[in-house]
Amino acid sequence: MKRALVTGANQGIGLAIAKGLVEKGHEVLIGSRDLAAGKKAARQIGATALELDVADPASITRAVTQAGLVDVLINNAGILGAGRLLDDPQDFAVSMAVMVHGPYLLMHHLTPHMVAQGYGRVVNVSSGWGAFSDGVAGPVAYGVAKAALNALTVAAARTLPNTVKVNAMCPGWVRTRMGGMGASRSPEEGADTAIWLATLPDAGPTGGFFRDRKPIDW
Repeated sequence: MKRALVTGANQGIGLAIAKGLVEKGHEVLIGSRDLAAGKKAARQIGATALELDVADPASITRAVTQAGLVDVLINNAGILGAGRLLDDPQDFAVSMAVMVHGPYLLMHHLTPHMVAQGYGRVVNVSSGWGAFSDGVAGPVAYGVAKAALNALTVAAARTLPNTVKVNAMCPGWVRTRMGGMGASRSPEEGADTAIWLATLPDAGPTGGFFRDRKPIDW
């Protein structure tokens, strides 16, 4: 049985990803800043909750120690931010911490086991707003952070052996607290590509950017 860690998974796309992986027979750890919310979500889908604030390196260290060996990592946690890009350095710093530094540290801690065992899957939940092809759009630092997460995906895939597959994906506009209720996709639709990438066969791609299971431009 594969063990998967999904960050920011007590609601929305993260919870849908976690549920999908449970249904595929994975042992799933739900990472959540709010442990009570994480436990409630975990009970609903048959997973285990883990207190994890991806913006806090000390929290990451504690969480990976508690998690043990992990075969699949889904870096899903995100923050939309508010205001204008160059007006709020603190907002920028938090965005980078949550969507770049946190994923980097989790990969740093968890991929050595994946390399050693000759199997691993890392999925970075990104956004079309982080694509240079779309002009790095989106509010505040969100697009910049997602673009950096995309760059981290490419560089990590090049660094790691092909047995550890690292890919980014765009879930589209999803009905979540962040996306709003007017969005065009359900959390399950948004989660589908992430679940696919998390369960790729040995011949599957690495170092790519996908939406609806199809490559998209960086």
